[in-house]
Amino acid sequence: MARALGLNEDLTEALCLAHDIGHPPFGHAGEDALKAAMTNAGGFDHNAHTIRLLTALESPYPLFAGLNLSWETLEGLAKHNGPVAHAPWALAGADADFPLELADWPSLEAQIAAIADDIAYDNHDIDDGLRAGLFTLEELLEVPLAARVWTRVRARYPGVEAARLVPELVRDLIGLMVNDVLAETGRRCEGLGGMKAVRAAGRPLAGFSAGLAEEEGALKAFLHERMYDAPEVQAVREEAQAILAALFAAYRDDPGLLPPEWRPLSADPVAVARTICDFVAGMTDRYAVRRYQALIGPVTLPEGF
Repeated sequence: MARALGLNEDLTEALCLAHDIGHPPFGHAGEDALKAAMTNAGGFDHNAHTIRLLTALESPYPLFAGLNLSWETLEGLAKHNGPVAHAPWALAGADADFPLELADWPSLEAQIAAIADDIAYDNHDIDDGLRAGLFTLEELLEVPLAARVWTRVRARYPGVEAARLVPELVRDLIGLMVNDVLAETGRRCEGLGGMKAVRAAGRPLAGFSAGLAEEEGALKAFLHERMYDAPEVQAVREEAQAILAALFAAYRDDPGLLPPEWRPLSADPVAVARTICDFVAGMTDRYAVRRYQALIGPVTLPEGF
């Protein structure tokens, strides 16, 4: 999409690759657990933690903190979902050192990264949900957008079994969404006078047309009901949150359990909590499970998790 719109492809790719690296173990479930654990220390936000990682925690250079990324990269990561009215503490700290104009809209590259993320997880979650048995193809086709595209796919391949056409359905959905974004973004950007006009537009310039936005919203609602909020998924989410909450509490009660390089230098409760949060947020799912097993006991996550 960046290439088709004549945008900076390298910047767009960097934003797409980096925008979620602030996620803790277990994704949004883990984020909710850390947010609760950090109630008295400013809370936790994965977007803000992305910026904290890139400007403070990952420090391979000898004379300064962070990865020495461009302003445009940090700005796009901080604001890819739009202007930030109330910056969480981690983002506010970075913004104080590298003012990111948080009240303005981000670059078109950041806006494209955000809508590409929506398109990607909508369609990959369709594939995952079907393979996991969380819903059937027949149930998916009750969603108007999926049904509309499925009719076209079946018309092209009338003699092919339905199961073999699911990847084609996903490909067609991606293509439909991408082309709609390109057309709508081009329409919204007509007559704009450069980057300052993008940031001062007062609204997103990259996005779906009104009609497709409504259809995509219905698809998202279906995925929330049948996948993200499914009882079997909720059970895993609750167990994952319990793992992170218990790990955070164990390290808070005895910071000596942390690796030597992570042990807090200050006894200030807020500083201690933030150090523990940085450590836990940097874990992978599997490492978090292993640390829980070593410090606390067995886990009850489903086999193969």
